[in-house]
Amino acid sequence: MKSLKMLGMFITSAFHRKIACERGSVMTEENSFRDIVRYEQGETVRWSRENVVVLSGQNLAMGTVLGKILYSIPTTGTAGEHNSGGATVTSVTGGAKTKKGVYTIECTSFTASPLAVECSVTDPDGNVLPSATAFGAYTSDQINFTLTDGSPNITVGDYWTITVADGSGYVKGIDFDAVDGSQKAYGILVGDVDATSGNTAGVAVVRDARFVAANLVYPTTSPAVTNSQKAYALAELAKNNVIPVDEA
Repeated sequence: MKSLKMLGMFITSAFHRKIACERGSVMTEENSFRDIVRYEQGETVRWSRENVVVLSGQNLAMGTVLGKILYSIPTTGTAGEHNSGGATVTSVTGGAKTKKGVYTIECTSFTASPLAVECSVTDPDGNVLPSATAFGAYTSDQINFTLTDGSPNITVGDYWTITVADGSGYVKGIDFDAVDGSQKAYGILVGDVDATSGNTAGVAVVRDARFVAANLVYPTTSPAVTNSQKAYALAELAKNNVIPVDEA
């Protein structure tokens, strides 16, 4: 009986319905949410849904794939209280695999002539990342920064911390180029939300649901969202049992 009840929640309808008028003309009806999401867990309690806040500056259509801002990353590393040198860590950005917590950069070797420097880089879980082996830009899939020597010179034992904190938690149209968490698909917007003038409340399906992948809405970008990026988004949704179904 339960299975039949769940199946009954799948509403079979085309993305655009054609309706014959009295004079024989044909009009196209706009899609409804059930053309996109066919099943949600819990008929009355809306278990699959979550209240969200859409980030200011966006005007999103129903069915938009959302990303959530999970991380807040400072642009400058914090120097250790007892550092002897004047080196700095600046231009900090996150990577595709940024973690929440404290990253530590510590000078382990330095010579002034010939100039050579090496700094260890440790992630919030204590894992050792590739070392920074020169002044200038450092890149990894977790954290990026620029190490610059100062006056006096950097000294062995000098260190800097980069604290990645919780993000705002606001949602936005998925941004595959972002590094704050919004590059990962979080949910599907239930209705149109115009947040052009400020952060605006909305509702998203974020768990235990079935949807028609072809009817999802992705942000308009240049270059356009690729099929591989869409596949990545679907894989992220599937982690919370939000899974595509074949259109009837």
